[in-house]
Amino acid sequence: MRAICVASASAVLLGAGALTSCVPADAAIKTDFAFSVEPSTVAAGGQVTLWVERNEACRGKAAVSSPVFDLVAIPPEQSSATASVDWDAKPGAVYDVEFVCDESSGTARLTIAGGRHPSHHHRHPSKGVHAGEGGTLAGFNLKEIGLGAALIAGALGTAYHFARRRTDEDAG
Repeated sequence: MRAICVASASAVLLGAGALTSCVPADAAIKTDFAFSVEPSTVAAGGQVTLWVERNEACRGKAAVSSPVFDLVAIPPEQSSATASVDWDAKPGAVYDVEFVCDESSGTARLTIAGGRHPSHHHRHPSKGVHAGEGGTLAGFNLKEIGLGAALIAGALGTAYHFARRRTDEDAG
């Protein structure tokens, strides 16, 4: 009976470890104030709105920086400001946007949309909005989901093997 408990506990710990290793790193970050970049995906040369929540942790000037736009200061009496994304931002790249307010800080992500540079004269007509995450589910790609499922299946298989082995030894 002891082998079943140890194997079950091992399976639970291995499964929990597999699931937590698939969580995106930025999902675990907790800050003392809320902030966002809207939209979170923008074309090179586009504008984004930078927003901070004013509370006890963020009363003063907020500074927002990223490799794809100039430093932006949000005055204490405002909760948002805009920034223009550099034209040379790499399409498809994801950049960190750092928010610093008083003694707190946090990081958001900004994705640069792919496509042609708007200065090209031979533009094709739009075919509508391309929606969706392109093979992802809540930020996970199929490789991460498959890896997590394989780890969980392996842990459960191991627990079953040790449980059956112990039962066979008891019977013999």
